[in-house]
Amino acid sequence: MTKVVHAIQDDYPDDFAWCYGCGRLNEAGNHFRTGWQGEETVTYYEPSLDHIAIPGFVYGGLIASLVDCHGTGSAALALHRKNGFEPGSGEASPRFVTASLNVNYLKRTPHGPTLKAVGKVEEIHPKKWKVTVEVFADDVLCATGEVVGVVAPTSFTNK
Repeated sequence: MTKVVHAIQDDYPDDFAWCYGCGRLNEAGNHFRTGWQGEETVTYYEPSLDHIAIPGFVYGGLIASLVDCHGTGSAALALHRKNGFEPGSGEASPRFVTASLNVNYLKRTPHGPTLKAVGKVEEIHPKKWKVTVEVFADDVLCATGEVVGVVAPTSFTNK
């Protein structure tokens, strides 16, 4: 499986690192990892046998989760870069939460190939970013999506 070496999720503050989809501290989670690939963002993921809808095909909820977490991770990458930092710089990154999520399923997603989510990021407000996402299985475009993320308020922590 292709990996993202320096993922933005590695730099999330511990209080914001528990998401089932992308939280590094959630032992049961999917651990999606998002990084830069040129000017686009990328997340690679190998669905487990638990992620099937019917034998041979990936469950659509996993695809939605991948689009969601890739979108918020991409927004965090973009704002982190705008602030002068890159993943692995030692600086805590901003954390986004989802304001809206739209997923379009174009083709059945086969179980087996590594999934690749590719994102393009657009700032629409200092605290609100839009990310368009394409999800591929091998080189086949299986789903598209759009995520609007907002900077997570500090009140989202348990403290």
